Amino acid sequence: MSKSVNAVDGEAISDLNLTTEQLVEFYEKMYTIQRFDTETAKLYQQNLIQGAVHSYVGQEAVAVGACSALRQGDYISSTHRGHGHCLAKGLDPKRMLAEILGRRTGYCKGKGGSMHIADLDRGILGANGIVGGGIGVATGAAFTARYKKLDFVSLCFFGDGALHQGIFHECADMASLWKLPVIYLSEYNCFAEFTHSVKTFPHLNLEKRAEPYGFPGYRIDGNDVLLVYKTVKQAVDRARRGEGPALIVATCYRLEGHYIGDPLTYRTREETEEARTKEPVSAYRRRLLKNEIAGEEILWKIEAKVQKTIQEAIDFALSSPEPETDELFTDVYATPEIQTLLLKGKK
Repeated sequence: MSKSVNAVDGEAISDLNLTTEQLVEFYEKMYTIQRFDTETAKLYQQNLIQGAVHSYVGQEAVAVGACSALRQGDYISSTHRGHGHCLAKGLDPKRMLAEILGRRTGYCKGKGGSMHIADLDRGILGANGIVGGGIGVATGAAFTARYKKLDFVSLCFFGDGALHQGIFHECADMASLWKLPVIYLSEYNCFAEFTHSVKTFPHLNLEKRAEPYGFPGYRIDGNDVLLVYKTVKQAVDRARRGEGPALIVATCYRLEGHYIGDPLTYRTREETEEARTKEPVSAYRRRLLKNEIAGEEILWKIEAKVQKTIQEAIDFALSSPEPETDELFTDVYATPEIQTLLLKGKK
C-alpha cells in the first residue's frame, strides 16, 4: 500500500488532539532550528568551526513533526544534516553548539563535531556522515525492541540519495519479515549532494518502494508540520502495535547548499526563490495567525526568547575549553597497539 496524504488545515487541526500549547511549541521548535543553523553558518564563515557544516534550513517541519510524534524513550538515527533532528528530539543548543565548535562541553566532548552528535539518554543514536549510515542503526535498535519485548519505536531520517543505497533494501526486507517497530523517513529535499533528484530516480513515486516489502508507503508535504506529525504518529502507533515498519517520503526543499560555502551552480535562483515562498517556518507562523491559535504578540515573544537562547548558546560554546591533548584516546575504542602506533605517527 502506498499513497499520498492530504494536508491538515482549518477544522482538521482539532482532529489531531493537540493542545494550543503544543501547536505553538511546534513553531518555537521550528524557529529554534532555523535560527540555530543560520547562526551556525555565520560561525563557520568566521572560521570558528572545523570541517563541513550542512544546513537544515528549509526542512524544519519534518524534524519537528516527526519527533513530536515520538515518546521520550523512542530512538532516532540522524544524518550528516542532523542539527534539526537533534534539536527537535530535545538536545540543548548550548551543548550542541559546543560540540560543533569542538569544545569539551559538547555532547561528544568535542570529538564528534557537526556530523556525529549523539546522546543515548535522549534516544539519539547518532548523526552519521555516511549516506544511509543510520538506516542499519535504526533497524538494529528496532530489532532490540522486538527481541527484548521493549515498548519503543525507532525512527530513521535519511535523504534522497540514501534511497539508492543497498542497506535500505536489506533492512526493509528484514524489518518487514520480522515486523520490526521502525519508521523509515526519507526527507526528499530535491538534491543528492550537487545533483537534482529528478536526474537520479527513474520515477518519483518513491513511496512505492515499500510495496515489494509488504509495508505501507506514504508521500507527504514535508513543509506541513502538522501533516508530518499526523502521518508519523499513525506509523508509530502501528509499529508499536506490532504491525511492522512504514516508509514515509516527506517532500521539502534544501534552501541552502549541500554545505556552507557551496557555490550552488547546479540550480537557478528562480527555483530557490519559488521554494522560499513555501518555507515551512513562515508558512506555519501564518497558519497559527490565520486559525487564531496564536497572536502576533505571543509569536514575537517566542522569537525573542529563541534569539536569546541561541545567543546564550553561542556565548557558552565560544567560552568553553577545547579538549586537552591527553584526552585524545578517551572514549575511543582501539587496541593499545593501534593507539601506540597512532601516537608515534605511524600508519
